[in-house]
Amino acid sequence: MGAVEIVTVDSPKAAVLRRRAKPVGKVTADVGRLIEEMIEAMRLANGVGLAAPQVGVSKRLFVAEVEARVHVVVDPQIVKMEGEALATEGCLSIPGWVADVPRSQRVVLKGKNRRGRGITLDAEGLLARVIQHEVDHLNGVLFLDRVVDRSTIREAAATTEVEPAEPAEPAPAGG
Repeated sequence: MGAVEIVTVDSPKAAVLRRRAKPVGKVTADVGRLIEEMIEAMRLANGVGLAAPQVGVSKRLFVAEVEARVHVVVDPQIVKMEGEALATEGCLSIPGWVADVPRSQRVVLKGKNRRGRGITLDAEGLLARVIQHEVDHLNGVLFLDRVVDRSTIREAAATTEVEPAEPAEPAPAGG
């Protein structure tokens, strides 16, 4: 595998962003290489999360990096959601746009790590938001689909995926 390219909504490959991704199953050496390439692509794009469909691979897998910790989740399943918080999100597949998106404040996620071992992640705040955003990608859902107040959709020219909602200031966009 060579370097991966992030698929955007205006790309000829954009249909992959609207498909429900297929389970990965066994974590093979090829999957391991894809994970490493996704982490690199996410970092190069200054994103905090990246799902396999965003690099043209319709598999249930995402990577995230929040508070200097990398999370790799294969075949993720959200098993619990609590609370609600509104914050500004952007997406590497929808460059230049952000919007305020309601998400659960806390999630519990089950899946596999990069070695294929079962894991459970109990996440709050930013990590919970990133997990929900990336799992949406695996289900063919984009963050703009989750926007309740369409007037919050706005142009942005910065580099992170999510920030606390502050309507008075434009928030950064990302992956």
